[in-house]
Amino acid sequence: MTASSYTCRYCRLPSDASGVSCPNCGAPVDVKAVVSRSGWTKQPPITDMARIQFGQSRLQIEGNQVPVADFNLSGQEWIYFSHHVLLWADESAQLNSMKMKGGWSRHLAGIPLMMIQGAGPGHIALSDNHAGDMIALPMQAGQAMWVREHRMIAATGNIAYDYNQSDVWFTTQDGDEEEWHYPLGRYNDIFYASNGPGLVLLHSPGNTFIRDLAPNETILMQASSLLYRDPTVGVHLHLEYPHTQGLSWWRSFEHRTVWLRAVGPGRVAVQSVFERPEGAEPIRRSSYATTHRW
Repeated sequence: MTASSYTCRYCRLPSDASGVSCPNCGAPVDVKAVVSRSGWTKQPPITDMARIQFGQSRLQIEGNQVPVADFNLSGQEWIYFSHHVLLWADESAQLNSMKMKGGWSRHLAGIPLMMIQGAGPGHIALSDNHAGDMIALPMQAGQAMWVREHRMIAATGNIAYDYNQSDVWFTTQDGDEEEWHYPLGRYNDIFYASNGPGLVLLHSPGNTFIRDLAPNETILMQASSLLYRDPTVGVHLHLEYPHTQGLSWWRSFEHRTVWLRAVGPGRVAVQSVFERPEGAEPIRRSSYATTHRW
């Protein structure tokens, strides 16, 4: 394989294969693909000290268990990120609150989050507080990506950001009180390369697995494991109601499993650490969902 013919199997971009990692996403160049029998490919973590170039600036990943993203920004480029991932910054770096449209309001563990704009020249270091992988998503002009909320570490300034309320939900009821559940999170984060190529950096708890769905190909997954997907991939709830021996057929419908069904075409990525399914209270209402009773 020549350097000019190398295309990264993870970010799908051509690059020079003479280095040890892809200069676009940091994935190791010389590793053998690990593919499960069901078609999932394990994305290897970005190795310690791997460098990713974007514009006149550079990103270096430092560490393995809880990696740090060290951005070395030129005076021409900037990034944005939530304040809770900031570790440190050079005195020369410029940090300012970033105005968000539409009454943007996010909370993590009950604490309100603030979006920060960081500009060079200088270093800005960011990290999550959980063990896992850093995943770099280089995006070409016109490309968009759906990302699970609270998974973004940073995005470059030429990546547009938008959000909307999740349309995947269901409700349960205990007495007169109805409780709303959002298996994908309350909001959808959408990133779009509107002004040339850019980069979105994510944190994935545990390991990361990716696959490409063919048109109309479907797959079931735990909703809280979904990390990112192409906008062409549709998602909706799928409810499984197994018959439980010893209970009446009507009562057995209270015992259910909530899945997320993804429908191709497009790329999907999941994380290996995710929230366990919620309790088995009967579902009263939901967004569009397919159902299987057996």
